[in-house]
Amino acid sequence: MTTDVLIIGGGPNGLLLACELALAGVRPVVLERLSERAGMPKANGLVGRIVQALDHRGLHERLSGGDRPPMRMPGFQFGALPLALSALEDNPMYVLPIPQRRLEELLEQRASELGVRIRRGHALTALSQTAELVTAEVKGPEGRYELTARFLVGADGGRSTVRKHCGIAFPGITDRGFVGRSGQVVIDPPVAVPGTGELEVPGVGRLRPATFTRTENGMFAFGMFQPGLYRVSAHEWAPTALEDSISMPLEELRDAVRRVLGAEVPMRAPDGEPAALRRSTGTNSRQAERYRDGRVFLVGDAAHVHAGIGGPGLNLGMQDVLNLGWKLAAAINGWAPEGLLDTYESERHPVGARVIMHTRAQLALTSPGANITALRELLGELLTDAGNVRHIAELMAGADVRYGGDSTHPMTGRWMPDLPLNTVTGPKRVAELMRGARPVLLTRTDPVAKGRTDRIDVIVTADAPAETVLIRPDGYVAWAGQNGDGLEHALRTWFGCPA
Repeated sequence: MTTDVLIIGGGPNGLLLACELALAGVRPVVLERLSERAGMPKANGLVGRIVQALDHRGLHERLSGGDRPPMRMPGFQFGALPLALSALEDNPMYVLPIPQRRLEELLEQRASELGVRIRRGHALTALSQTAELVTAEVKGPEGRYELTARFLVGADGGRSTVRKHCGIAFPGITDRGFVGRSGQVVIDPPVAVPGTGELEVPGVGRLRPATFTRTENGMFAFGMFQPGLYRVSAHEWAPTALEDSISMPLEELRDAVRRVLGAEVPMRAPDGEPAALRRSTGTNSRQAERYRDGRVFLVGDAAHVHAGIGGPGLNLGMQDVLNLGWKLAAAINGWAPEGLLDTYESERHPVGARVIMHTRAQLALTSPGANITALRELLGELLTDAGNVRHIAELMAGADVRYGGDSTHPMTGRWMPDLPLNTVTGPKRVAELMRGARPVLLTRTDPVAKGRTDRIDVIVTADAPAETVLIRPDGYVAWAGQNGDGLEHALRTWFGCPA
C-alpha cells in the first residue's frame, strides 16, 4: 500500500498535521504506537501564537467550547517574575486552557471527519527511502507489515524512533541539578480559597494559580482545572539518587511542597480521577541537527525538547506542523516551487533554538542563591518598562518570528493580524478567510492570481493594509506591497508557476 504522507505519532502535532494535509486533498495515514490515548496528564493548555493559528482553521471554537475569539492573558510570568501584559496595546500572549488528552480527542475527531486513517497500536520498527518513496516497517496488532509513502513525518516525541533511524544527531544538555515532583490532588478549604482557584498557605500568604513561586529551596506551581482539583508541582534544586517514576507516593509530593514553601499544604488523592503522581530527575534541552533527511521530516518534540516552564511546547511544535503541512501538500499536489520544502528547516530551526534559549534562561532565574536573587531584582526593575515587557512577551508567545521574503514592506514575513474586512460576501475577519488552509491574496484592486486560482483564494477588500497582501496558509505574510512591484516573483517563489 502506498499513501501520500505517513505520520508517525498520534499526539497533537501528528493529528494537526493530518488535518492540514487532508484539507489540502492529501491522503495521510497516522500510526500511533499506543493502543489507547494516554491517561497521564501532560500539558494543560495552549499559550501563544498557536491559539490564533487554530482560530484560522475554525478549531478554536471546537477546542474552547465557545464562540468567543481568542483570549489574551492580562498577566504571565517569565522565570517566576511577573509580566504585566494588560498595559500592552497589542498583547501577544493568547491562552486556550485545555487538557492535552481533551485536545488530542478533539483533533482526532476532526481528523476522522476529514477522512484521515488513524491506526492505533501500530509502531514503526524501521524505515528506508529511495529518491521517490519512503518504506516503513511496522509492527501492528496482527503482525508486521510494510507501508510506503511519498513522505514520512516523525511526530513521535523526544525519543523519536524516526530521528534515530535517520541517524540525525540530537545535541544539547541534560540538567540533573534538580528533581521535580507533580500530581493531581484535592486541596480543601481553608487553604483552597473558594471560587478563586487561589491557595491561602499559612506562613506564606495567598498564591495565585498558574504562577510560579520561587524560594531558596525550589519552586512551587499549581493550577485548578475543576473545583477542588489541583495540579501541583514542586521542584527542588539539588541532585538526587532517585530515578524518574510514575508511581511516586503522594507523601513524597506532600513532603517536597513543604520543603519548598516552608509550610504545609494539605492534599489528598482525588476520588474517581488519576492522581498522576510523577517524579522527574532532570530536564533535557536538545535540538535535532537537522529537521529533514530526504523525504523524512521531524516536527515537535522529535525535533526539539526543552524545559516546560512558560508552556511553549505545543506552541512551538504545532507551528512546526502548520509551516510544514502546506509545503508538503504543495509538493504532493504538483505545484511546489524548487526549494520550498527546504524552507521548513531554514524557517523553523532558528525558532526552536530561541525557545531552548529562553527556557534555559528561565530555569536559571528560578535557581537558588544570593547572586540569582540579585539578578532577579535587576530584571524585575527592567520589567517595569513596557518595551521590555513587550520584548519578553513576544519571545514567549512566538510573536517575534519573522520569516524571510523579497518585499521590504514591514508586514512581509510576519504574522498577518486578524483584521476586520469588508468583502463582497460581507464582513469577515482574516481568520475566517484562512479556514481552508489555502494561500489568500488580499487586494484593493482585483488582480487575477496569475493562473493560480486553483491554489490561491483572491479576496477583494478596500480594507487591505496594503494594495496587495499575499498570506501563506500558515498565517504569515509572504509578500506585501503595490501590484506589479514584485508580486509575480513572490507568487512564483512561494506558490509555483501558473497552471
